[in-house]
Amino acid sequence: MAFSKPGIYKKPDELRRLVAPGLLTSASLDAVAAAIRPGLTTGELDAIAERVIRDGGGEPNFMLVPGYRHTVCSSVNSDVVHGIPGGRVLQPGDIVSIDSGAQLDGWNGDSARSFVLDGDPDDDRALVRTTLNRVTEQSLWHGIAALASAKHLNEVGDAIEGYVEEQGEFGILEDYVGHGIGRSMHEEPPVFNYRVRGRGPAVRPGLVVAIEPMITAGGIDTVTQDDDWTVTTVDGSDAAHWEHSVAVHADGIWVLTAADGGAAGLAPFGIRPVPIP
Repeated sequence: MAFSKPGIYKKPDELRRLVAPGLLTSASLDAVAAAIRPGLTTGELDAIAERVIRDGGGEPNFMLVPGYRHTVCSSVNSDVVHGIPGGRVLQPGDIVSIDSGAQLDGWNGDSARSFVLDGDPDDDRALVRTTLNRVTEQSLWHGIAALASAKHLNEVGDAIEGYVEEQGEFGILEDYVGHGIGRSMHEEPPVFNYRVRGRGPAVRPGLVVAIEPMITAGGIDTVTQDDDWTVTTVDGSDAAHWEHSVAVHADGIWVLTAADGGAAGLAPFGIRPVPIP
């Protein structure tokens, strides 16, 4: 992933400009969440997300990536990220990751959610997928909660890995990480989902990052399919992907891609997000 390299700390007015594209990104995923079910195609979900973004006055920012012509990435089962939407029909029990982004007035939002479709509740693989999805989502919130009090950015990855380790035998992808976000969808700095040497940049007002753990039920080795986009686990294990764009400001943090600013997700940690003034 190539990152653009503007200054990593935004001014207060720039933080305010990131609120609307974040909410529009969230709305596109809300629409997908309301529609997703067995029998739909990934292409139909893509059209739903695109309609919401364009009706909101925005532009799908994934379409601005050279060579990509879709609004979302739709990754099913052993596909981890960057799956191309199309004619694939979703099946009962599938785990489906939808990554979406909106650009509005030159500023960007980026977020992802995973869904386990209704199927046989007694099916062992469905149970594994449900657990995997819960662990991945909660690892994201552990990372966001860490950001709220962190001195340096790499504390986020430490919190994510620490939580995942406690949950059992799961893999954290290392070849794909989070990123800064602003005028470009992918900016410096990288946001690791695992422990690394070094502290990373200081966490201080103006930092805006997309935190996005990608967790597997098995190994972390991946291969890129012949379409040059879809990233799949080598061992065929299932994967989940959750992501939020988060702003640090003088009064606290605000999850830009959550309608409530992250209040529900952060409540178990005793953290109250503060709107950007």
